[in-house]
Order: sequence, then C-alpha cells, then structure tokens
Amino acid sequence: MVQIDKTSSKPYYEQLALSIKQDIVLGILQVGDRLPSVREMAKQLLMNPNTVSKTYKLLEQEQVVVTIKGKGTYIKDQKALPRDEMRILQTKQQFKEVVINARQLKVSDSELHEWLDTINKEVGGE
Repeated sequence: MVQIDKTSSKPYYEQLALSIKQDIVLGILQVGDRLPSVREMAKQLLMNPNTVSKTYKLLEQEQVVVTIKGKGTYIKDQKALPRDEMRILQTKQQFKEVVINARQLKVSDSELHEWLDTINKEVGGE
C-alpha cells in the first residue's frame, strides 16, 4: 500500500519511510513481515534503488525494521523498545511549526482539532 507523491516537495525516501510507518500503524504490515528487497521495491515504485536503500537505512536507524544479511528486511517489534525521546521532541517541533503556519493562515482552534481528529482516524487512532 506504499504511496509516493511525485509532485510533493518532500524527498522520496522520506515519503517512502512515512508510508511504511503508516502501513505498520494501520496493521497492513505486521511485526516480522518481510519488506520487498531494495531492487523489488524500486521496481514496484519506479524509483532509484539508492533511494529505497536510503529509506531502509533510515528505518533501521529508527529501529522500525531490522535487516538480516542475506535474508531481507523485516518489521521490528516496537513494543519492546523504549520511547525515543529525541524523535518525540523533533515531532513536537514539527507539530509546532504546523500550528504556527495554521495560525498565520487564520485556522481556528476548532479546525485544528478537527484536522487532528480526522488525521488520527485515518492512521488508525481512536
């Protein structure tokens, strides 16, 4: 279910990483599932294999996947990992930037809450 928006200004490797994370959150990908090989994924998405490789390395650094040499790249169990406070702070800063931009565009509190509720439901939240 991986999706890449070729018109987005966000780099492909970031889009791919976010899409894989979303598939995990939605339960499309489960712990232990094998991701396609770099070449397979690149072929499916009509993308440079180096971009897919960069994505897999990023996901490995973030402890989302684990790569077993000669076997493949697999979804890692997140429940056993401690919260990554550094990434949480980075995400909070990104969220703050979104709120600042929304405020500048005269988006109301109720609209912001509606956005959050809608997006949360889209990604499998409560």
